[in-house]
Amino acid sequence: MSYLALRFDVAAADTGRWADALLEAGALSVDCADAHAGTADETPLYGEPDTAAAAWPTTRLTALFDAGVDVAALLAQVSATLVSQPPPHTLEPIAEEDWVRQTQSQFGPIRASNRLWIVPSWCEPVDARAINLRIDPGLAFGTGSHATTRLCLRWLDANLQRGASLLDYGCGSGILAIAAAKLGAGAVSGVDVDAQALGASRANARANAVNARFGLPETLRSATFDIVVANILANPLQLLAPLLAGRVRARGDIVLSGILESQAPVVAAAYARWFNIAIWGRDDGWVALAGSRKHEHG
Repeated sequence: MSYLALRFDVAAADTGRWADALLEAGALSVDCADAHAGTADETPLYGEPDTAAAAWPTTRLTALFDAGVDVAALLAQVSATLVSQPPPHTLEPIAEEDWVRQTQSQFGPIRASNRLWIVPSWCEPVDARAINLRIDPGLAFGTGSHATTRLCLRWLDANLQRGASLLDYGCGSGILAIAAAKLGAGAVSGVDVDAQALGASRANARANAVNARFGLPETLRSATFDIVVANILANPLQLLAPLLAGRVRARGDIVLSGILESQAPVVAAAYARWFNIAIWGRDDGWVALAGSRKHEHG
């Protein structure tokens, strides 16, 4: 099957109503992107919980239709519904492709640290003597290609003591928990609020022949750990500070990532009550914070 891609630009305030109208009219999908992407006028956005909705000044909409659809007539109909003139647009045929293979071709083996390689399930290891993490992310975050994941893996490679217990909070694909198990950790657990992430984590643990438990956060009950690692985003990390601190044993360690360098001071401040914490590493504008639990007196 082939498709037709309809593309045009709209002002930020009109993005939602145009996208909704196109979907209601039969579009298979509608993609929103910065109309100025790749130019000096590109506007980067970082979406996080508890931040005001943001939008590009001008949004490029790409609506996908079956090849047999009269897109010109449909666009005229949608424009009339919105009481607007049909915008200048382009129409491009899109041939059917094997999207799974296309996606897989973008990911190959990645050397994450001195000992660790991330090897997608469809690839062969580059170095059979390395600690190879066989990862199929599925729909979960954590292919190892993102700087925040690499930072956490480097910390684990450099600092994890054999036999230490570890909690991966927001485990995604399970990559950090699996790496810890392969590096010699003792009891390893991962939690996530996303059922698809938990499914991917369990499947990846089986593929790597490691013993790691994955579940919803409430399954932890009162468990504490020698190491807690959380690769999420700055805002939720601030909100989770008391909860995550309560999961770290006396003299234990915490590792936090998903943090832009400009966000590091406020995240570190949220944890300073419990930890001696500072930036441990930097990668492509992102940082990892690491800290040891303070001694408690009285």
